[in-house]
Amino acid sequence: MILSELQELHSLPFFELIQRSRSIHEKNWPEAEVQLCTLLSIKTGGCSEDCSYCAQSARYNSGVEIERLMSKDLIMERAKVARDTGSTRFCMGAAWRGVRGGTQRFEQVLDIIKDVSSLGMEVCVTLGELGPSEAQQLREAGVTAYNHNLDTSPEHYPNIVTSHTYEDRLRTIRNVQDAGMSVCCGGILGLGETITDRLRMLEIISSFNPQPESVPINSLMPMPGTPLAENPQVDPFDLVRMIAVARIAIPKAKIRLSAGRTRLSDETQALCFFAGANSIFYGDKLLTAKNPSVEKDRALLAKLGLSTLAPNPSMTAPETDPEQPLTSTCVSAGCGCS
Repeated sequence: MILSELQELHSLPFFELIQRSRSIHEKNWPEAEVQLCTLLSIKTGGCSEDCSYCAQSARYNSGVEIERLMSKDLIMERAKVARDTGSTRFCMGAAWRGVRGGTQRFEQVLDIIKDVSSLGMEVCVTLGELGPSEAQQLREAGVTAYNHNLDTSPEHYPNIVTSHTYEDRLRTIRNVQDAGMSVCCGGILGLGETITDRLRMLEIISSFNPQPESVPINSLMPMPGTPLAENPQVDPFDLVRMIAVARIAIPKAKIRLSAGRTRLSDETQALCFFAGANSIFYGDKLLTAKNPSVEKDRALLAKLGLSTLAPNPSMTAPETDPEQPLTSTCVSAGCGCS
């Protein structure tokens, strides 16, 4: 969808907007199911990037201790716990700028992925920038989806990150798609952006060909020591509006209610599910931030009459639309170039 269409949707009266998004949601996701995903930081801290929101950047005094890549045995132990408590997708994140084929750490990660993929869950990783060869190797090792968020609009991005470009991120996404993996791509609300910035991000994400398989909508968890440590909390109604617009713009994607849920009431989360969210991160921790407990989430889902989506480890990536341009590294508003 182009920016003007997204702006028109976003400006609708609140109830009219969520009625529209609910209709789209029920058409594409008729079962009352929520995907449970567990996120594990397999390598924490010491990242060379300068993302202003991230406590794992080596440039900030955030108090996060630098840890080496976790052992495969420990990762497998955590993955089995995630599976046994109901998670259907196991996501592994490493605080790196990117990975390069032929290096020891990349070979270690490939070995870990092969074992995790044997547990019957979907496997997602977020390892930073990827080239075409690395993307293909990850796919062959058993990766179901690759997470690479755009965070915000291309116009606001240089205010948040300067150590890489928006085009760098789009290039990685294209490499992931070309390798046949699904893309998990969303953003963060609360980075000091405008409403237009939020909708520009959705404009670009919705223009991906194919569209993302999942779209995380995060609310900033201000981390001590980072440049955004004092940013205000995102208004819950703004969050619901973004979920509703994302559901309409990317109807077949799982819309994931991600970071920031510890600050949301059960009632706000219920509104998010009604508006189109059908995925959550599940477990007590998200990389370095807190998350609601498993017991609390189970109780909320039961209260709402929501069941859990079964895993699909053999899931294929969404098909490319031959009548549309491929995902581009161009970020000009509404240009539609390939």
